[in-house]
Amino acid sequence: MTATARALGGSGEPSSVLKEIAAQEIRRLVFGGVLRPGTRVDQEALARRLGVSKLPVREALIALEGEGIIQVVPRRGAYVAQLSREDIRDHYWMLGAISGLAAERASVNLSDDDLGELDRIATAMEDDDTAESNERLNFEFHRVINRGARSRRLISELKMLSSAIPTGFYDVHPEWVAWGLRDHREILDALCARSGGMAKVLTEGHFLRGGNQAVALLEAQGFWAD
Repeated sequence: MTATARALGGSGEPSSVLKEIAAQEIRRLVFGGVLRPGTRVDQEALARRLGVSKLPVREALIALEGEGIIQVVPRRGAYVAQLSREDIRDHYWMLGAISGLAAERASVNLSDDDLGELDRIATAMEDDDTAESNERLNFEFHRVINRGARSRRLISELKMLSSAIPTGFYDVHPEWVAWGLRDHREILDALCARSGGMAKVLTEGHFLRGGNQAVALLEAQGFWAD
């Protein structure tokens, strides 16, 4: 049994859980540039690696077709859709729009203790430049804000959108980390001032820049053949 299967509790897990795990993995492979437009998805290999049957993988591919990431061709299999640069930017735009709304709501909901926790996280990110630690702290920073929105629906959408961003996506560019740290400080200042509108605008800009950087990274990896 693979580590993923053990983490899922083996074959006794509900199909819906396994389907979402498979969908998250496919999103990461696509947005990370591993599976490129037009590439056929090897369902058997993916199922073996995740330690699941082919059924949740097939279900995940059908769901991802609805998201425009996968194209299922009858009797031929599933292929990565012809994603454009704007498709990538649009993904980050959606992530930024919902994150911005969450930040706006959080500006009136976060307690002083929450704001102190955000300051602690921001400081830790500035003091520790290791990739693994930086990624974990970045996740914690945004999670505190998102929980402050007090909306299960927003959090659900944010989990789905953020799951597409692969682990270590930005680590190869230190300057991206630098502007991320500046963005976090500006967002935190807006939250401390209880300025929901400013927190919203800054958060949206933070993710829009992330989208542009994602396109640049995929370009460098030869994601698009043109």
